[in-house]
Amino acid sequence: MFRPLHQQRGFTLVEIMVAAVIGLMVLAAMTTMFVSNSQSQAEVEKSNRQIENGRYAVQLLSDELRNAGYYGEFDPTVLAKPAALPDPCSVVVADLQAALPLYVQGYDNVAAGQLNCVPDVRQGTDMIVVRHASSCLTSDPDCEVNSAGAPWFQASLCGNLSELGSGSSADFYALGATAADMTRHQRDCTATAGSGTAAVVRYLEIHVYFIANSDNAGDGIPTLKRAEIVNNGGVLSVAIVPLAEGIENVQLEYGLDTNSDGATDAYTPDPASYGGCATAACAINNWTNVVSAKVHVLARNIEPSGGYTDSKSYVLGRNADGTPNVVAASNDHYKRHAFDATVVLTNPAGRKAP
Repeated sequence: MFRPLHQQRGFTLVEIMVAAVIGLMVLAAMTTMFVSNSQSQAEVEKSNRQIENGRYAVQLLSDELRNAGYYGEFDPTVLAKPAALPDPCSVVVADLQAALPLYVQGYDNVAAGQLNCVPDVRQGTDMIVVRHASSCLTSDPDCEVNSAGAPWFQASLCGNLSELGSGSSADFYALGATAADMTRHQRDCTATAGSGTAAVVRYLEIHVYFIANSDNAGDGIPTLKRAEIVNNGGVLSVAIVPLAEGIENVQLEYGLDTNSDGATDAYTPDPASYGGCATAACAINNWTNVVSAKVHVLARNIEPSGGYTDSKSYVLGRNADGTPNVVAASNDHYKRHAFDATVVLTNPAGRKAP
C-alpha cells in the first residue's frame, strides 16, 4: 500500500539552538577581532601623534637655536654686555637693546613663577630664551612672524659721520615698535636730513620656550609653549602661543667655547654657574660663549593606554656634575619616548671661528 511522504515544514528546536550558538560564536569572534583591531589602531594613532609632536618640538627648538644671534646686517660683537642678566619679560625698548648680546639665555629646572610672563610652567623642566632677527623683511607680506607682529630692527650700512658720528654702537642700529623709530640708512646716506635710502627693516624675534602643565586650563596635557614679544600697533606686549601637546619635559645642555675659537670645549646645563660662577658678569660672559646646544625632549601620549604601565626611567642629558639627568618612572598609563638633537649655533660660532 502506498504511503505519502511527509513534507518537511521547518527546523527542529535542536537545529535552531545549534545554529544560534554557532552564530553567536562567530559574532563574538568577529566582535573580539573588531575591538582588538580598533584598540590597536587607536594605539598606533596615539604613537604616531606622540612621535610627530616630539619630532616637531625638537625640530622647532633646533631651528630656533640655529638662528640665535642673527641680526641681519648687524654684527652684535660690538655691543657692550649688560650689567645684569636681562628680564625676558620686559617690553621696554631700552631693555630689549641691552639684551641683544645674549642671543640665548636659559633657566635650568625652573620653579613656578620664575618669570612673571610665563604662566603654568611645569616645575623641574628647562626654559630657554632665544633672540634673533627674522630672515624676512617687514615689507614682505608673506613673512612668517606671529600675526601681531614683533619689535622692529634695522641695521645701518652707513659709512660716514652723518649717522655714525658718535662712534657709539647705539648708532649702528635702530630698535623700536613704530616706523618712526626706523631711522637708519643704506650706504648712500648723506649729511643732509632725510637723504639716502632707508635700510631694510626686520622683525626682532624674542621667544621664551617652556613646558606648561596644561594646553587649555585644567586639561592636564603638558604642552610646549612659547612666550613672545609682540607688537600691537606700536605697543609691545607678551603673548603665549601653544606649540606641541604631550611634550612633558625639555632639558638643554649648552656647549661653551672657552678659548674663543668657535668650537665647543665643554657642555653644561647651566652656564650661569659653570666654572664656579658667582657673579652676574661671569654668568653673562658664559652665556655669550655658547656656540652649541644639546636638546632633550620627553614626549608622552595625550591619552592613557589601557593595560599599560610606564615603569621606565628616561635619561635627558647630564647634570652639572656630569651624572646622568634621570627622569624617574611615572608608573602611570601613558606611553613616552625621548628625542635628542645636537645643534650648532651658526652665527655666534661663525663669528668666533678664526
